[in-house]
Amino acid sequence: MDEASGDLAIGELEAAVEKYRHCIAIDPDFFDGWHALGMALMKTGHFPEAIEAGLKATQLRPNDQLAWSSLSMFYVRNHQIAEAESAGVKARILSWGGKIAKEEPSPASPPEAEEPTNS
Repeated sequence: MDEASGDLAIGELEAAVEKYRHCIAIDPDFFDGWHALGMALMKTGHFPEAIEAGLKATQLRPNDQLAWSSLSMFYVRNHQIAEAESAGVKARILSWGGKIAKEEPSPASPPEAEEPTNS
């Protein structure tokens, strides 16, 4: 990931894309890898692929404002204005403190105890 970000910083965009792809191949649930891949793909003009990466990032973290903002930008670059506006609205909702999806309890959290009922 660090090498890919270094490539991106010096303008080696295609090398960065390949290294980000390697990151997500190692860990398909790596949010930062998907988000960074989308940004690098956008910078290389691969807008449909950037959208795919952005969608995966929003699936992994549906309440991440940056993910929705980036996805909106990818859609704009691909001239998909309705989709861009929809993603932008979700980013704004999150910026106001709202939620897009219900937070899942962490696997380490104990299940909530049920109240006893008198039957």
